[in-house]
Amino acid sequence: MFVSNIDNLGATVDLRILNMLANPADQSKPCEFVMEVTDKTRADVKGGTLIEYEKKLRLLEIAQVPKEHVDEFKSVSKFKIFNTNNLWMKMSAVQRLSDSSELDMEVIVNNKRLSNGTNVIQLETACGAGIKHFNNAIGINVPRSRFLPVKKTSDLLLVMSNLYELTHGSMRSSSHRQFPTTPLVKLGDEHFSKIHKFLGRFANIPDMLELDHLTVSGDVTFGKDVTLKGTVIIIANHGERIDIPSGAFLENKIVSGNLRILDH
Repeated sequence: MFVSNIDNLGATVDLRILNMLANPADQSKPCEFVMEVTDKTRADVKGGTLIEYEKKLRLLEIAQVPKEHVDEFKSVSKFKIFNTNNLWMKMSAVQRLSDSSELDMEVIVNNKRLSNGTNVIQLETACGAGIKHFNNAIGINVPRSRFLPVKKTSDLLLVMSNLYELTHGSMRSSSHRQFPTTPLVKLGDEHFSKIHKFLGRFANIPDMLELDHLTVSGDVTFGKDVTLKGTVIIIANHGERIDIPSGAFLENKIVSGNLRILDH
């Protein structure tokens, strides 16, 4: 059984992993659970990671980490991989654990604030935390292309750009990008957080093949055929507006102040 998050556009059935589970090299120790992990980047510092505790693999989520160790948990050098939540499980093992009521999952406490300002406590269990109950469970380091979540408009900008290609129904990193890392994109909440606002800000999606970092804040719009390279920061302060003109080429630039293109 293959389980993944609905927002992960990179989650597809990998026949190599399926074959490994169906035909284990050691028939006496069949693997019952596989967690796909991938290399952590600056954009993934909050993602859960695998640890070994009491001779069992376990999933450690940031909400389970004491405040004094959160920075250590986020360290890319100490915890180099994170959970993609692409999970493979043997159905017979799921049945066994379910019948015996052995799937005892830790409750994770998340303090959250609603859009109306109300503070709430969210109680949840992580599907990947079940790894500790399965026999011979493992983590497999997979390419970043198998983890393409779209939770925010900044994620949507990435997958709509030429950084990715659609091949046989699967999203894949473009063969034209020279770097294996994914650009870090931050879009301002006020003008870019909602889909209709986000789409109204772009005449078309910029060329981002050589982009490393993009920060956009304030009332900013993009014309057609804009190219972004390296680190680009565009900030329109309150009461100001920046229109990036069609055909603009921005490489390692900071754009601020007031720039508006008017029809005539």
